[in-house]
Amino acid sequence: MKTNTVYKRAYNRCLEHMGGLQVGGDLGSETELAQALGVSRTTVRSVLAALAEAGLASVDGRGKRILRHPAESDFYPEFETESVGATVEKKFMEWILQGDCKPGQHINSLDLARQFGVSTSAIREYLNHFNHFGLLKKWPSGGWVFRGFTEDFALELSEVRELFETRSVQRFVELPADSPAWRKLDQIERQHLVLLDEIDRRFTDFSDLDERFHRLINDASANRFIGNFHNIISMIFHYHYQWNKAEEKARNTVAIQEHLAYIAALKSRDLEAAMITCRAHLKTARTTLLRSISQIDTHQMADAR
Repeated sequence: MKTNTVYKRAYNRCLEHMGGLQVGGDLGSETELAQALGVSRTTVRSVLAALAEAGLASVDGRGKRILRHPAESDFYPEFETESVGATVEKKFMEWILQGDCKPGQHINSLDLARQFGVSTSAIREYLNHFNHFGLLKKWPSGGWVFRGFTEDFALELSEVRELFETRSVQRFVELPADSPAWRKLDQIERQHLVLLDEIDRRFTDFSDLDERFHRLINDASANRFIGNFHNIISMIFHYHYQWNKAEEKARNTVAIQEHLAYIAALKSRDLEAAMITCRAHLKTARTTLLRSISQIDTHQMADAR
C-alpha cells in the first residue's frame, strides 16, 4: 500500500465522503471519485483497494458499494497526512516554543532543515512568510535573525485576527449538515472535555488543541489568505503564551471553557451567539498576548542591567 501523504489525504477524504452516503449506496466511478478527491485515478484505485481490504466497501468491476460507515479508527492520523509545508510549520513552532527563541537570536536554515528532516528550500519558503511580516530579518549570507514583537504589532495582529475569524464564523454556521467540519468539531469538543478533566497534569497540551480548533474555524472561510495568515497568528500567540508561565494552568482552564461555549454556539448555528462567544474569547487572547509582551520587555530590561 502506498504510504505517501497524497494517498493518505485522499483516503481520509474518501472516508469523509462515505460518511454522508447510505450504507449499500454506490461510491461512483473512478473518474467521479478522482474529481471529488482531487487525485489521479491511479490513487483512487489504491484507495478503493484499501477500502475493500478494511471491509468498508466492496469493489467488483464497475460496482463500488459501501458496506459500512467509517469509524474514527479507520482514518489515518492527522500528522500522517500533512504536507511538507505543514510539517515544517509544526516543527518550527515546536522548535521556537521549546527552544526559548529570543529576539536577536540567529536562525540557520541549513541547521533547521537537518533537524526537521526536510529540504532547505522548504525551510526558506516557510521563513519567507515571517520575513514579509517583519518578524525575521534575512542576512546577505543567508542566515536569519528573529526580531521579536512590539505592543503595536500585537494590537494590529489582534484586530486582523478578529476580522478574519468573525468572517470565518459566519461561513462555519452556514456549512451544510453533512460537511466534514461538523464531525471534526465534535471530535475537538470531546478532546476539550478530556483535557479539562485532566487539566492538572496536561495543561501544557492546550496550545496544540487551541491551534487545531482555530484552524478548523478559519478553514471554513475557504480563503487562502485567511489560511496563510492563520499560520502567522498561531505562531505568535503560542510563542508568547510559552513566555507567560504565570498561572498557566488557570489561564488554559479558562480558555478551554471559552472554547466549549464557542463550540456550543457554533453547533447551535445561532450566528449572533457564535459572534458573541468568538469576540469574548479573542478579547481574552488579546489581553494574554499583551501581558506576555510586557513580561518579555521586563525580562529583557533586567537582562540588560
